[in-house]
Amino acid sequence: MTHRQGLDRRALLGVGIATTASLAVVEPAAAGTRRVVRFSGRFTGVATPDWHYLPVRVPRGVRAIEVSYSYARTDTGAGFSTNVIDIGLFDPDGFRGWSGGARTAFRVAADRATPGYLAGPMTPGVWRVALGPFLVVPPGVSYDVRVTLVFGRASRPPFRGDPPPRAVPGTGAGWYRGDLHTHTVHSDGRHTQPSLAALAQRAGLDFLGSSEHNTSSATRTWGRHAPADLLVVCGEEVTTRAGHWLAMGLPPGTWIDWRYRPADDRLPRLTDRVRSLGGIAIACHPFVPVPGTTWGFGNDYADMDAVELWNGPWTTDDEVALATWHALLVRGRFVPAVGTSDSHHEGQTVGRAQTVLRLPSLSSAAVVRAVRRGHAWLAESSSVQLALTASAGGRTVSCGERLPAAPTDLVDVRLQLSGVPGCVVQLLGPTGPVAGTIVGASGRTVVTARVLAAAAPFVRAEVRRLDGAPVVNPLEGVVGLAMVAMTNPVFLG
Repeated sequence: MTHRQGLDRRALLGVGIATTASLAVVEPAAAGTRRVVRFSGRFTGVATPDWHYLPVRVPRGVRAIEVSYSYARTDTGAGFSTNVIDIGLFDPDGFRGWSGGARTAFRVAADRATPGYLAGPMTPGVWRVALGPFLVVPPGVSYDVRVTLVFGRASRPPFRGDPPPRAVPGTGAGWYRGDLHTHTVHSDGRHTQPSLAALAQRAGLDFLGSSEHNTSSATRTWGRHAPADLLVVCGEEVTTRAGHWLAMGLPPGTWIDWRYRPADDRLPRLTDRVRSLGGIAIACHPFVPVPGTTWGFGNDYADMDAVELWNGPWTTDDEVALATWHALLVRGRFVPAVGTSDSHHEGQTVGRAQTVLRLPSLSSAAVVRAVRRGHAWLAESSSVQLALTASAGGRTVSCGERLPAAPTDLVDVRLQLSGVPGCVVQLLGPTGPVAGTIVGASGRTVVTARVLAAAAPFVRAEVRRLDGAPVVNPLEGVVGLAMVAMTNPVFLG
């Protein structure tokens, strides 16, 4: 049976305006029977909805649902495509999986499911294949979706999850390295969970973020793959049509909705939900020049707990993000910074960049608290060692902390570094550098400054690679050089 797109029928569904095709009803059948429902239609680029739902009434006796689809996307040659149609699945109780544009077919059953989808009960009722047309331009794009219902009894035991531990036993206070933004085959990555864990350990990381696009499937199985000494922090990259954000530190299996734009005013409620579950919200790659990926929920990051300033190798969009972040600091708005790799495959180095956190012990809850408080510095690799402190009146503080200094107090700021040969180092206040140096072949240095608290309400550090650039005065601007390390600020007074 074939059902064509019903563009005249609209449903709010609690997720903003969407369209829904006519309901396909499938009658019960004998074990071993396969019933096929086909949907076809066209998105024209004129008033195209963000979400379109293809509903199928699933009777009792179905042991698996198989979905495949086809359409013709258009490669722009500029690093992204137009006429994209993402795909996912909702069952009568809610979310059941998402693969975006990474797969053309998937299968869901009680015992197992395609990565990105959730194995579990095959509940009778209305299931919906969700289509997400994106950047559709006239004359548009046609699609064909095939839904196959497989009848019979399950041949294997039901799926049993194996989530990762939420803490690494026997760890104490110290600085721990991690990468909170990575992808596997559970979304659009090519890493498997075992291969990603191995790369994280090879990069010298202590913790790793499970942040698949719009799905929680990987967090239900990381316990099978994570080494005992690698903490996996469960989360999701919430991939909206107006920017991406990380919901990290969630209970395993938690799914966060992504079907909204800024005008829907749903972001504050969802980030509040993340926090109520013990997690944290981090704005991703806010200035990356890819449609739908640039942050569109306000450059003050009002609903975020942190911002990803450094995503993969240092590029122009990271530089813009840093300048915007510094301007917020000058205005008195502190949004803690993190660095991540956003690695999808071996060509994108896990741990470049990485976030180094001061933790009382290695646990998901401690990671969340440290990120939220800005007790962090960022580096391109684990070979970089850094310590930034500010001292006055017998008190010493570090990244993200405030030193209780009077406006007239002189504060001693100290930056100690190793693993940074051929780099220019700066201590920066609101108006620019307050101290700096160029590091020789040893890769080691100590930079100190005595600053008046009233003149520098915060100080932070940057380390950049000269890479053959002419020798510069470290007390002048060095915008554009590749970042090697940077810190969250210490606050004075």
